[in-house]
Amino acid sequence: MLRTGLVALSMMALASGAQAEAGRVEERTLPYAPLPADLKAVDEVIKAPLSDDFVAKTYTAPDGRTVPYRLLAPATVAAQPMAAKLPLVVVLHGSGSIGQDNAGQMTGFAKAWALPDLRRRFPAYVVVPQVDARSADYAPGGDGLLASHPGISLPAVLALVDDLAGRLPVDPARIYIVGFSMGASAALDALVAKPGRFAAAVAFSSVPPDRARAAGVATVPTLQVHGDHDTENPYAADHAWAEAVAAAGGAPVFVRYQGMEHRLPPDMILAAGWREWLFAQRLTPAVPPRP
Repeated sequence: MLRTGLVALSMMALASGAQAEAGRVEERTLPYAPLPADLKAVDEVIKAPLSDDFVAKTYTAPDGRTVPYRLLAPATVAAQPMAAKLPLVVVLHGSGSIGQDNAGQMTGFAKAWALPDLRRRFPAYVVVPQVDARSADYAPGGDGLLASHPGISLPAVLALVDDLAGRLPVDPARIYIVGFSMGASAALDALVAKPGRFAAAVAFSSVPPDRARAAGVATVPTLQVHGDHDTENPYAADHAWAEAVAAAGGAPVFVRYQGMEHRLPPDMILAAGWREWLFAQRLTPAVPPRP
């Protein structure tokens, strides 16, 4: 599934387990030049019927907000002990999928997790909530660049994550959050809102939180992907967040697509490389102070 050429080499290196050096941004620059095979494969996923394995459910949050969501369970636990706990992946959608039909959020980016190869290689519970109002809102930050803050629906989504983590055999050290556009912005906002909950985040084309908040989440591994021709969610703000995280002692990874506008790069939607990076991350238990 991973395309050949520069993207494949970059993502293979990313998935190799090598971590960025603390205090600096690990940057990758790639040309935006999707291959016909990439476009065809993604188009097939988008047009394919929604898998019945993505079970439709509804959650009512403590604030009374209803959150429709789809839940994909691991295909099999045959290769693992029945008591084994698995990762939970939270997939957040963009503003174009706002609604309550429990279907609009199931874009190709979400549906790809049910593909047999990806499902086998990355056994996990995958939850795709749908919000009926924005999960992230934007306003200028303290540095003058655009910044996000939690939208009215994000607390209910975070409550859903807590609920699933309490009911399912989920490894609390391997809860991941990913998203595109508004969903990517909300994913980074979630790191700030729920410190210690998420082991890592992958944000595609986000508007990040105010850079002043970066120090509070500098220890959380983050992978940001953004096109440098994006005018909807400006590239500069996202890159400034990575720099602020690094300045606070973090080790963010930032992938820049040259010439790409506001979109998900097709070669990433089905790629294993960034998922391998994601699944390699885990929360480190806090060490109590010595007496």
